[in-house]
Amino acid sequence: MNKKRFEDASTFLQFLDSAKEHRDMWHAVYERTRLPEEVVEEATKTTGVWNLLALSEDWCGDAVNTLPVIARLAERVGWDLRVLGRDDNPDLMDTHLSEGRSRSIPIVIFYDEHFKEIGWWGPRPTEIQSWVRSEGLSMSSADRYKVIRAWYARDRGRTTLIEILDVMSSAAPLS
Repeated sequence: MNKKRFEDASTFLQFLDSAKEHRDMWHAVYERTRLPEEVVEEATKTTGVWNLLALSEDWCGDAVNTLPVIARLAERVGWDLRVLGRDDNPDLMDTHLSEGRSRSIPIVIFYDEHFKEIGWWGPRPTEIQSWVRSEGLSMSSADRYKVIRAWYARDRGRTTLIEILDVMSSAAPLS
């Protein structure tokens, strides 16, 4: 990743404004996001400069439930979050495959101030990913998504944020 490619990517708000599929849901999740103060406090302890790049598409149900929450935290603590389309960036996507084989999104890649990759997260929180990979596979896509959506509604982004902070803390010690 180079700095220019990162800077040329859409900011989250630009991505949000351009969303066509699930537009109302994207905006609703973003507007309704309330960050747990203990998560914000933990995020403010991270050291260094953080540049986050999300590979996503506006049609992705997992992205609509996670990226707005990540964006709110990034805004609150001063991280730079940008978004690139998965389909337009196969070189990045193919180096961040889910389970080494799937182009599942969203993927959030963490870069330091020199745009050196220091970790990545995605495509969904571990708990719901494990469910999808086990009993979720026996359901129709529509029924599976109902369960996933209900899980996200109950979780309210907490697990996503905790996992994001876990990736960051493993890459750079907290101060």
